[in-house]
Amino acid sequence: MLTKDFYYNLPQDRIAQVPVKPRDHSKLMVLDCAEQGIEHRKFYDICDYLRPGDLLVVNNSKVFRARLTAIKSESSFEIFLLRSDDGKWFVLAKPGKKLKIGDTIDFEDDVKAEVITKQKDGTIAIRFNVTDEQVFKYAEKFGEVPTPPYVKQAPDDADDYQTVYAKKTGSVAAPTAGFHFTPELMDKLREKGVKIAYVTLHVGLGTFRPVMAESVEDHEMHEEWIEIGEETAKLVNETKERGGRIVAVGTTSVRSLEAAARKLPITDDQLPMKDVINSYSGFTDLFIKPGDEFRVVDVMITNFHLPESTLIMLVSAFAQSKMREADAGRQFVLKAYQEAIDNDYRFYSFGDGMILF
Repeated sequence: MLTKDFYYNLPQDRIAQVPVKPRDHSKLMVLDCAEQGIEHRKFYDICDYLRPGDLLVVNNSKVFRARLTAIKSESSFEIFLLRSDDGKWFVLAKPGKKLKIGDTIDFEDDVKAEVITKQKDGTIAIRFNVTDEQVFKYAEKFGEVPTPPYVKQAPDDADDYQTVYAKKTGSVAAPTAGFHFTPELMDKLREKGVKIAYVTLHVGLGTFRPVMAESVEDHEMHEEWIEIGEETAKLVNETKERGGRIVAVGTTSVRSLEAAARKLPITDDQLPMKDVINSYSGFTDLFIKPGDEFRVVDVMITNFHLPESTLIMLVSAFAQSKMREADAGRQFVLKAYQEAIDNDYRFYSFGDGMILF
């Protein structure tokens, strides 16, 4: 499977620069994968496609101001915080080539960091002279909202780059499929009999790192932290047992659920256990691509993603799981993307959404 097979040509004017307001007034493309049907609606119509007894699963990770400025020998550096692990922070640095192991970089308020290692993937491990909690507080005071490079200007209101249910700080990019939900829309879903559960995946380099390998199978995902609590695991298992559907909001929720499912052992006869998932916290590097099975997710809500990205590959994999013909999922998704372009849909983080079932 070649990376170039997931390419599509997107006009620059289709890249959304600002969010739609109200959030739920964005466009919604409805994909019936089994029937290869496409409908065009508004996102507030999402209620028409969810049923009583369904479980909506959202990622409650909260974005922090991960883009910092540092100084070394009067030279300025951009330090983009990715994740903390065992007393170290993995970061991207510009210009990273000027940093050497053992160097000390200086921030405001006497905050400093030492360069510990330089990784083959271009990331750098640094150790701050303050705790992780203090690093987060520092970032909120001095950092910038880490909007993607295709967004020319960060929003004036930082809340525009958060979901309304963001709670647990740790992401360096937002789980953008959730941008379309308002408190009122979520209340409407609850009134319909749809339950809501929360997972946490702190978005890092694994989600937004481009695929550089020629072959999809040669791409390696970076680890990202996920957490599935006991209450969410219980709701997932109960929903599955009574025949309800698991509706995952965004690729991060999909990966969290599917990663947790893969942590369960199987019985001697190679059949899954009764429970679909257990509670779990830890890192995952799960890379879902066409041909992979989905053990948990029945319906997916997502945005429109960059060409040749792991995200469009995951969406294609989900479509393929609903279809019989080989490669039909990728072809259907690319067809839908072209129809979205032809119908003036807005793409990427602040863009429109789709639902696949």
